[in-house]
Amino acid sequence: MEAPEPGAWRLEEGESWVMSRPRKYPAELLDRGVREVWESQRPIAHVARDLGVSSEVLRKRVRQAEADRGERPSQLTTSERDELKRLRKENAELRRANAILKDARVDSTGHRIARSSVAAGVW
Repeated sequence: MEAPEPGAWRLEEGESWVMSRPRKYPAELLDRGVREVWESQRPIAHVARDLGVSSEVLRKRVRQAEADRGERPSQLTTSERDELKRLRKENAELRRANAILKDARVDSTGHRIARSSVAAGVW
């Protein structure tokens, strides 16, 4: 077996070396299940069994769809969840940058200030 050419293992935009967990059920199937629950007024467990999906997965999907429609004000909508995830990621990045800047502080004479002396109030 030959070695791959240099650069042959590049990632395209939006790709990652980390593999995400594969979805067990296609989104279209779950969306169909949500519509069927709403239109037929049948119990979620019965619709889930007919579609061959987990009743818990379908229940969560129905609840999220209800939140997205404004029927569950106590639950975050999908867009709110996405924004929260983005903000948490941004917060973590800012905390890392802050830690790097704190570690790199210097005093007026150009000497590096140890993090422990800053915490103790000793310059």
